[in-house]
Amino acid sequence: MICADAAALHAVLAPLRPLIGLDLGTATIGVAVSDRMRRVATPGRTVRRTKFTPDAQAILALAQEVGAGGIVLGLPLNMDGSEGPRAQSTRAFARNLERLTELPIAFWDERLSTVAAERALIEADLSRKRRAEVIDSVAAGIILQGFLDRLGYLDRAP
Repeated sequence: MICADAAALHAVLAPLRPLIGLDLGTATIGVAVSDRMRRVATPGRTVRRTKFTPDAQAILALAQEVGAGGIVLGLPLNMDGSEGPRAQSTRAFARNLERLTELPIAFWDERLSTVAAERALIEADLSRKRRAEVIDSVAAGIILQGFLDRLGYLDRAP
């Protein structure tokens, strides 16, 4: 099931199950996983993209391994908020993934997440080679953390 927004996903989430965050790149998919209380996102592994089916199998195997309750996909909107080809490709990936799993799927605006990840890695003094290896998973962590912060707000809202 693809949820319209964070509130819709929040309404269907089972308690104490982590979320998986994905940053879909053209060559790799960055993956992050939340804790069971859904407070903190931790960058995880990077999946090298091949074709949809093996990519989806790798993601769903990880989801099963961690007992995930849902999937959050970074939606690469243009700076003006419009959707371009990359956002359409992400939505198509979600529709195809939806056919393979019962886990609810939601999108989160990922504008500037890779820029923020790059800055954080530079500040951590990582080499250019090491930054290239982990940038997608760190961007996935930033995407997922933004979504978790929104869920936290929804938990506190009257």
